Amino acid sequence: MRKLALPSKYGWYIGISLIGYFLLLSIFNLHTNPLFSLLNGGIVGYGLSSMFRRYALTETVNHKIKYDKGFSLGFLTGLNATVIFTLFFVLYSTEIAPSFLDDLVGNWRTHYHTPSGLIYFVVFIMGISTTMIMTLFFMQRYKVSWNLKHLIKDPKETLVTN
Repeated sequence: MRKLALPSKYGWYIGISLIGYFLLLSIFNLHTNPLFSLLNGGIVGYGLSSMFRRYALTETVNHKIKYDKGFSLGFLTGLNATVIFTLFFVLYSTEIAPSFLDDLVGNWRTHYHTPSGLIYFVVFIMGISTTMIMTLFFMQRYKVSWNLKHLIKDPKETLVTN
């Protein structure tokens, strides 16, 4: 159970931050403009970076993370945040502001008969995509290097390969 504590905790932080940003945009009636969703990547990136930094400092000896462990941590954190935000998005568009989806997609709903489920699916996929990209990006900083220079302790020693 301890293995899931960090992804759950930071997933909640990221999800709540995304919800807060969305509600801030809705106060100024900017939540239907897709340009403002670019900051979602920054929010997710900051949350994932904080989670990786915390894990590297507290759980590892050399402050580096094995790639598979780091990728699974990043993916689970982003998955938690994405599920939290998607559930909020569904709640917001059905209960709080029922006309929101019509304002968001405009002509797509009337001319192409776009169902609400497809919009919710796209929001979920966008969250997972952002998570994957940000996880791959930050793992370059926190991964264990496979550079052979790091394996040689003494500069006079040579590496023997077969």
